[in-house]
Amino acid sequence: MPKRFFTYKTLESLQEEIARLHAPVRLETDLKACFEPLHIRHRTAGNRLAVHPMEGCDGTADGKPGELTIRRWERFGAGGAKLIWGEATAVSEESRANKRQLLINDANLSALEATLLKTRKAHRDVFGGDGDLLVGLQLTHSGRYSFKKPLIAQRDPDVDAVTKGVAGAETYPILADWELQKAADQIVHAAAMAAKIGFDFVDIKQCHRYLLSELLAARLRPGPYGGSYENRTRLAREIILRVKEEIGQDTLIGTRLNVYDGIPYGENLDTKEGEPKPVASPYLGGWGVDAENPIQPDYSEPTRYAKDLAEWGVDIINATMGSPYYNPHVGRPFERPPIDGYTTPEHPLFGVARHFEAAEAIQRGAPDVPVIGTGYSWLQRFFIYAAEANIRDGRVSAVGVGRGALAYPDFALDARRDGELSRQKSCVAVSYCTALMRGKHNELGQFPAGCVPRDKIYAEIYKTMLATDPSKMES
Repeated sequence: MPKRFFTYKTLESLQEEIARLHAPVRLETDLKACFEPLHIRHRTAGNRLAVHPMEGCDGTADGKPGELTIRRWERFGAGGAKLIWGEATAVSEESRANKRQLLINDANLSALEATLLKTRKAHRDVFGGDGDLLVGLQLTHSGRYSFKKPLIAQRDPDVDAVTKGVAGAETYPILADWELQKAADQIVHAAAMAAKIGFDFVDIKQCHRYLLSELLAARLRPGPYGGSYENRTRLAREIILRVKEEIGQDTLIGTRLNVYDGIPYGENLDTKEGEPKPVASPYLGGWGVDAENPIQPDYSEPTRYAKDLAEWGVDIINATMGSPYYNPHVGRPFERPPIDGYTTPEHPLFGVARHFEAAEAIQRGAPDVPVIGTGYSWLQRFFIYAAEANIRDGRVSAVGVGRGALAYPDFALDARRDGELSRQKSCVAVSYCTALMRGKHNELGQFPAGCVPRDKIYAEIYKTMLATDPSKMES
């Protein structure tokens, strides 16, 4: 049985643990800053609480929103957060990460528009209007994690060795420059479609080692898209400038950006529990990584990049880190690891604090662009107090939750009404949502993902998964 970390019955017990561990996490219980309006260029969100782009693996085979997709978006719409960062939506069939991922194309456009309209109606039904609600769509090219075959931007032996989905991924050639340019065309066209159907912003996704994220670390790639900082950021720069011209001034441009990639960890890599896989030093395969000590972040390039993104026209940055495929404790500090994962090598509070530090570095680097912070869900019902403190302290402009929103979609509504969150509704970070995504569902791929402890629908889906895939049963 994995060690329990979150044993805090009271706010005071959590504060005592923070002090004991000397973790740079501050809590503030008088909720005011969270509910101030957030100005993003010419638009305003009614508060500073956000829903992160959490995929449900519940679209149709051709990439339209399914019933559970629509249910999730409606629950987010009614939940009170004024910034809904819509989930990863592939820009082409070959770049989908799984068989149930949403896909934006001409055939699916009306279904995506209908989902957006239902989300807005759900918000109006609760709050009377939606003029201060901003809803975006994350545009993704899954790169090496495309489910049909890896579309790899750079060779990285450490990451190649753990790329899942297709046997022999390490033997696939890197994408040619013209193929990267084709991906850029697809992203720009997708942004134009999203703007056309009324999304308030589009997210040019640059995180979790998907295509554009991987390019940021492509020091070993030859040609115009690898090597120097200018080359590694070239494709994203070209895309952003083209998107800005294509969509005009009304639609905002956002990006969810890895600030620190980290390195591969875990039992699935034949290492001891919680130990990293050895990597060469200097390590050239990661973004935001200290080359001489790759377990440690180096925010110098990401901070420089944040300044450049602002100059190119990005209106909002969502700061994140790590990869769900090989170091999930970095991106999502957990109480219990994913079933195919590993024991966390650190107290989750340190992972939370790393997120706070990274987002602050980006916010300081681009002070005129709102930065959304990540890494809050492990704090359970107390996360809102960390959000309040970080916004007050200027470490970030807004705070979002992903797993936390799957469990507790109306967290913002409760926080505003009650001044606190409910223990019975909060995420407990036990990774059942990830387990559903890892389960096999015959020809459909993954099971739909949601919160098993807090949502009866997903509790029943989890039972079905265990009946069909007993290997996912926990010990």
